[in-house]
Order: sequence, then structure tokens, then C-alpha cells
Amino acid sequence: MADSPDDRATDADLAGFRAEVRAFLAGYDAQPGTPDLSRLERSRAFLAARYDAGLGALDYPVTDGGRGLDRHFVDVYRMEAAGRTSDDGGSGFGIGLDMCLPTIRDHGSPDLRKRFLGPGLRGDEHWCQLYSEPGAGSDLAGLTTRAVRDGDEWVVTGQKVWTSGAEHADFGILLARTDWDVPKHAGVSMLVLPMRQPGVEVRPLHQMTGTAHFNEVFMDEARIPMDWVVGEPGDGWKMAVALLAHERSSIGKGGGRQPIPTDRLIDLARSNGRSGDPVVRQDLARLATGTRIIEWLNLRAGIHPSITKLWRTSQGRAAADVAAGLAYPGGIAWDGARMGVTEPGRFADPDGSHWAYGICDSRALSLGGGTDEVQKNTLGERVLGLPREPATDRGIPFSQVPKNA
Repeated sequence: MADSPDDRATDADLAGFRAEVRAFLAGYDAQPGTPDLSRLERSRAFLAARYDAGLGALDYPVTDGGRGLDRHFVDVYRMEAAGRTSDDGGSGFGIGLDMCLPTIRDHGSPDLRKRFLGPGLRGDEHWCQLYSEPGAGSDLAGLTTRAVRDGDEWVVTGQKVWTSGAEHADFGILLARTDWDVPKHAGVSMLVLPMRQPGVEVRPLHQMTGTAHFNEVFMDEARIPMDWVVGEPGDGWKMAVALLAHERSSIGKGGGRQPIPTDRLIDLARSNGRSGDPVVRQDLARLATGTRIIEWLNLRAGIHPSITKLWRTSQGRAAADVAAGLAYPGGIAWDGARMGVTEPGRFADPDGSHWAYGICDSRALSLGGGTDEVQKNTLGERVLGLPREPATDRGIPFSQVPKNA
């Protein structure tokens, strides 16, 4: 539904929808739980129930199984679902729900939309994002994973890194080079890679927090159906930018990793007898202000996603610094045996070990979805119209660009 004066949601429309959401959430919460399920399995069960109730594809076109509603309905759902244990934002499914599936919705062929949107939104299929490589991080367009046509399939060989959730994924949104004889941005395509096949190997990457939230993914002649291309062959960079916009918007709205909550830090200051310290009070006031600013920014329609992403990562670093000041020396008394969290970046256990985890994990906030420096370049070039940084490899075939041996 377009957000125009003629078809903008009325107060009565939103009130009726709010009642619908509340009834669904209350009914789901009243069902007996299944304690032996993992968090991923609990999320899968909730996503299935939400989708079957007509609440899992609010802003998707009716032709794709959605309801064609505008952002006001999405905002109402988020407000009603906030804080409920039943709806944890699709924990573990965020890459599919917030990044891959919206990109397929916006740019995929009718066949791709029919094949992937419903199962993904329902939680029947799990997704990962195959972007970064050991030699292509911030310069993502310099990727060297290759996809070569072989009859009615693509054959993919290469390596990806920092891939969250790859160990559970059924499919991955893959950026691969399909043409080496054009400039680097023009030779990339976005493909849908079946993860559970010979030729795809997932290896965990252990972080300083003790978790293995990320993975390396190795592809050795993995196979992809010829028509599983998002957009057209060679449109991969345009598709990549579109997906990153969804990713940054999701991070800005609170998806993925979370800053240490300000209320937890206020409780820590009180328990340590520091709540009367004027410096501590000022630090906590800044964090509370930052939380409110992020909430207000997300109410603005059309705001560039890099803005909210930058605010949230700044908030995460500041919260970790305050935690370090309040929790130390106790904050470092952690042997890594207990994480104090139910998943990376989610603070649920009040025991002392989670302070060390939060402090160590906070630096990842500035990396996921593109570093702060990348976000600032994006805003400078695409919003403020500043000139691009000079580059020596633009306009020449990627095959002629010097590369590390």
C-alpha cells in the first residue's frame, strides 16, 4: 500500500489492526510452552504461527502472499510485540527476514519470489549472507569468488568469511564474480546458493567472547540453478547495495547485536554505590538520551539507514565503556565458561559474566553491516553529494587489476 494522502492508514484502520495483533500475541502467549526447544526452534515455531495468522508479511505485496500494508501497520506491530517473550524479532532468522527476503521481494523474479518468500517468512528455511572475503572486506567489489555457467547451472568456487548463521542456513545470498572482463562493480552477480550440498563447507570462527557467531564458508564447485539470480547477471553490485540498505535499517531499528541496555547499567551503578557520582550520572544520562534519539530517528520516514546504524553502533561502544568503568575490576574476572547471554549480543542473564561479554562483543557493532568509516563515506557521497574518493581500479577490467598473490 503506497503511503500517499489518498490511501494512508486511518486511525480506525490502525486501531483495528492493533486489536488484531494483540489478540494474536495474547493467544500465542497463552499456549503451553515447549522448554526443550532451542531458541532457534522457538523462533521458527513463532514465525510459522505469525505467518499463518497473516502477520508475517505485512508490507509484502498481496501477489507475494503479503497484505500490502504501509509502514504505519508495521510500526504498530513492532510496538505491540516489543518486550514480549514470544516475539523476539525472529531470533536467528534476522538475516533472512530483514535482509535477504526483502531484497528478493524488491528485485527477484516472480519465480524466485514464489519459491523463497513464503518459506523464508514462515521460518521453514534459514538464510545467511555470503558477502565478505579474506581479500574483499570494505572493498567488497574486489571479491574473487567466481560463478561460471555450466549448462543450466552456475558452478561456484571461492571463500567467504564473517558469515553469521551459516551453520544453520539452508540458503545464502551470494555475491560472486560472473564477468572478469569488465570493471569490478559491473562483473558481480547476486545468486541464491543452496547451502546443504557437496562443495559447501562451513567452518566456525571463534571470537574473543568464546562464541563462534561467525563462520568461514568454502565453496568448491558448488551448484546453483541458472535462474536463481536476483536481478540480472551483472546487477550484483546494485543488488548488494539494496540488501545493505535493508541490513543497516534493521541494525538501526535494533536488529542483530544489541548495545548493553541502559537500564542494566543504571542498576549496576546503584548496586556499586556509584549512582550518586556526578560523572557516572552524566554518562548514564548520555546513554538514556542516545536510546531516545535512536527511537525518534526510527520514526522518521525515509531516513538514510546509515544514520540510524551509526547512532546505534556509537551507543553500543559508549555503553561498553560505561560498563567497563562500573564493572571493573570485577568485569574482567571471567574465565569464559559462562557467557551470561542466550545468544551473541542478547543480554538476558543477570550474572556477572555478561559484563565482560558485552564489553568484548561491543566492537562488533561497528563492523556488522559495514564499518563506521564506510557509513560516513556513504552519507558523504550519496546524501551530501561530496566527491568520491579517488581509485586507480575504476574503469578497467577486473582481470587487469593487480591482486595479492
